[in-house]
Amino acid sequence: MSTLIIHQGTQIKKIEFDAPHPLSALLSKSDTSITQPCGGRGVCGKCAVTLAGDVSAPNAAENRLCVRLACQAIINGDAEVTLPVPLILSQIEGGSASDLVPHSPMSSHFGAAVDIGTTTIALLLYNLQSGRCLATASMLNPQTQIACDVIGRIEAARKGRSEALQLQVENAIRTLLITACAHAEAPPAAVDSLVVTGNTTMLYLLNGIDPTPLSRAPFHADCLFGSETCLLSRQTYLPQCLHAFVGADTTCALLACGMTQKNETALLCDVGTNGELALWHHGKLYIASTSAGPAFEGAGISCGCSSIPGAIDCAEVIDGHIRCRTIGGGKAVGICGSGLIDLIAAMLDTNFLDDTGYLEEDFSLQDGLTLVQGDVRAVQLAKAATHAGIMSLLSAANCPVHEVTTLYLAGGFGSHLNIRSAVRIGLLPSELSDRVSIIGNAALDGAALLLTNTALRSHIAEMADRAIHIGLDGNPEFAECYIESMLFPEE
Repeated sequence: MSTLIIHQGTQIKKIEFDAPHPLSALLSKSDTSITQPCGGRGVCGKCAVTLAGDVSAPNAAENRLCVRLACQAIINGDAEVTLPVPLILSQIEGGSASDLVPHSPMSSHFGAAVDIGTTTIALLLYNLQSGRCLATASMLNPQTQIACDVIGRIEAARKGRSEALQLQVENAIRTLLITACAHAEAPPAAVDSLVVTGNTTMLYLLNGIDPTPLSRAPFHADCLFGSETCLLSRQTYLPQCLHAFVGADTTCALLACGMTQKNETALLCDVGTNGELALWHHGKLYIASTSAGPAFEGAGISCGCSSIPGAIDCAEVIDGHIRCRTIGGGKAVGICGSGLIDLIAAMLDTNFLDDTGYLEEDFSLQDGLTLVQGDVRAVQLAKAATHAGIMSLLSAANCPVHEVTTLYLAGGFGSHLNIRSAVRIGLLPSELSDRVSIIGNAALDGAALLLTNTALRSHIAEMADRAIHIGLDGNPEFAECYIESMLFPEE
């Protein structure tokens, strides 16, 4: 029996194991958090650690990055590992936290609305008698330790990690409940009902359902939820998903913004790793999804990070020079999605980039950070997928872009997006720049409405039945628009 000593800040853990054993598996067994955005493929370098003792020699991936990686190292005997101290996300969108008027609430006591995002999890605690929002709590989705995107987590579940993924999110919700209840001075046992929303994959993993149908053509979900279950010994409602890749989070966002109840042509866009789109036009609901990749979450970017203290979240041109701002105002530790969009826009404005995205040399930011050509290409791929998805959805519905009266931007990334920068790089159509309504974590707000008004379940069921899915995979119009959208617009 061998011993691994784990150092993380002031904490020290010991775990005994039978050697040899992958380091990442030992960290998981010890409930120690370390991010693996690339899903353990050894390409992102985000799980870098310091190792000593009886360990494997660095492999090709580690030699390429000049670091030891938790996802690649094998522990052959007694060893010690030092991990970076985890940083707290500081810009998680926690919903509007509005007080609501209860109509047929799920119970007469306390309840919580939960949004399981791919990157973050957020919770709102309610008194269901008064409709008062008592507290909010949020955290990084611990499943990011395994993979940063839904595809990576689907693969992990198919390879036997389904139970681990399920337990991670269950424990996260339990932690958020305890945190919110402590803030509200309410006993956690009094919370007897939950509404849990999220994209289709997140709900599959929460319920331990095999996600294989979501990983291969024709990508049809064999479960779209819209039913009650028991989670953490509490009555739990899971809102209905609209499609395999247009989940319950979009359903709840549509409910929150109310666009299907208005006499207008409106577009809902949740920009992220998986861009979910919905168009309400002439009384019909059209939906689509497009895979933008993790660049907007800061993953897959050489100096990318989440919205943590020290992340560059804003960049602008002042007197001909690009100036960056960090969250908290301290030393820069990386760049998050909103800062990345701002920076690319500023580089276009100052001619560091042309419309092809060519970067003559690495671009120096501050505090030793640089942006490289691969980072620019990742942004081009992501913004092209989103822009082409919007335009293809409009085309499928025979809806000219000028007829869209409101573009609802939902989700955490959209909440911190500089619209001018988004239009400058071609992420959003320029015609819609003055019609944007930022609605934050509307998925969580919609879940809160369902918590306080069970009658709304029939409304979203009807909405789901009427939704017209527009497939973009293999769609020649989308493919053509995607290629065109790779270029940056010329001002």
